[in-house]
Amino acid sequence: MKVALIDPSLFTWPYDRALAGALADLGHEPRIFGKALMADDPRMADPLYAPSFYASLASPILARLPRVATRIWKGVSHVGSLRRLLDELTVWRPDVIHFQWLPLPMIDARFLARFRAIAPLMLTVHDTLPFNGTPGSILQNLGARDIWRAFDRLIVHTRQGEERLREQGIEGGRIVRVAHGLLHAEQAPTAPAARPAGAPVEFLLFGQIKPYKGVDVVIRALARMSEDLRSRCRVRIAGKPYMDMAPLLRLAKELGVEDSLIFDLRFIPDAEVAKMMADADALLFPYREIEASGVLMATIAHGRPLIASRLGAFGELIADGENGLLVAPGDDQALAAALGMMILQPENRLRMSAGMMRLRDSIPTWADIARQTAGLYGSLSESRRAGWTAPAPIPAGAGDRARVA
Repeated sequence: MKVALIDPSLFTWPYDRALAGALADLGHEPRIFGKALMADDPRMADPLYAPSFYASLASPILARLPRVATRIWKGVSHVGSLRRLLDELTVWRPDVIHFQWLPLPMIDARFLARFRAIAPLMLTVHDTLPFNGTPGSILQNLGARDIWRAFDRLIVHTRQGEERLREQGIEGGRIVRVAHGLLHAEQAPTAPAARPAGAPVEFLLFGQIKPYKGVDVVIRALARMSEDLRSRCRVRIAGKPYMDMAPLLRLAKELGVEDSLIFDLRFIPDAEVAKMMADADALLFPYREIEASGVLMATIAHGRPLIASRLGAFGELIADGENGLLVAPGDDQALAAALGMMILQPENRLRMSAGMMRLRDSIPTWADIARQTAGLYGSLSESRRAGWTAPAPIPAGAGDRARVA
C-alpha cells in the first residue's frame, strides 16, 4: 500500500520516521510529507521524506526572522502548501492519507473533503488536549476538536486518550489504541554509572521547552530542598525553547537555585541525545499535561528511571517505585521529595533502572505497531472499494454541543 504520512511541521519526526521505516520493512510504500528543511539538515537525504510545506521558510534569510513574523508567514503559506500537497497526492494516489498533526484546524478542515476524494483519512491524535493546552496562537485552537469528527479512524496511544475522545462524543468504533514504540532503541541500554564520592546526581529535563513542561515546577521544587541536599544534585534543562525563558531564569535567581541548574537552550542533535541520556541518573517530566511522549519512549529505551507527573502514558506505563516515581502534576513539594529520594538512595536508582529495562522489553516493536496500523489501512481501503461513504461534514460548533451534552 501507498501511505501518505502528513506532518506539516515535522513535530514528531522520530515517531513518523520509525513508523514509516517499519511500514517500508513490511513491503509498503510510505512517504512523510512535511516542511522543507535547510540544506544541511540530515533528514533531507532520507528516502522516505518529501518536502511539501513552507518551502520559503527553508531560506536562511527567512529563518532569521523574529518568531512572531515567522509564525505569521507560516500561517499564510499553509494554504498554499495544502494545495500543493493535494496536487502531489492526486498524482501519487496513496491508498490512505494518515495525518499526524493539523497545525491550523480551521484551515485544514476546509481541505479534508478534497483529500478524502483521493483516499480514506486517518489521524493520530497525539494530544487529546490540543497542543497540550498551550497553542502557539488562538487560531490553532479554533476547531481543534471538531475536526476529529472528519476522520474515518482516530489513533490514540493511551487509555486516557481513548476516554477523552469518547467524552468528546467520538463513537468508539472510530477510535483505535495503538502503542507508541521505543525511540533510540538502537542504542544498547546501560546502567547508570556509579557516581564518585561527592559528585552530584544528574537529572535531565529534555525536549522542546514549552509552558506545559513544568520547568517552573522544577525550579520551585529545588527551592524547597535544603541547601545541602540541593548541592548534591544538578538539573540540566536541555532543548529548544518555544516560550520566553526570561521569567524562568529570573525565578531561578530569585529563589537562589540557579547554581543547581544548567540551561542548554538549543536544538539537540540526535547524535548528542544518547550521550546526554547516558550521562543522566534520572529523567524529569514534571508536565502539567501530556498524552504520549516521545522523550518517555527514548528514556525507556535507555533504561533510565524517571520522576514524572501521573498523566497519560506516564501513569499507564510507569509503576511507581519500580521503574520511576510518579507525582501529582504541578506539585512542587511532591517533586522535591521525589528528587530527595533519588539523591539519597542510589541503590533505589539502580533498582528502578533495572525495572525500566524490564519495561523496555515489554514495549511492542515498531514491526508490531506497523502491522497493526497497516491492518487499519487495509480495512479502510477495503471499505472504500465496497462502497464506503464519507462521514457527514462537520457542523460548525458540533464539538461544543457534544461537550455540553
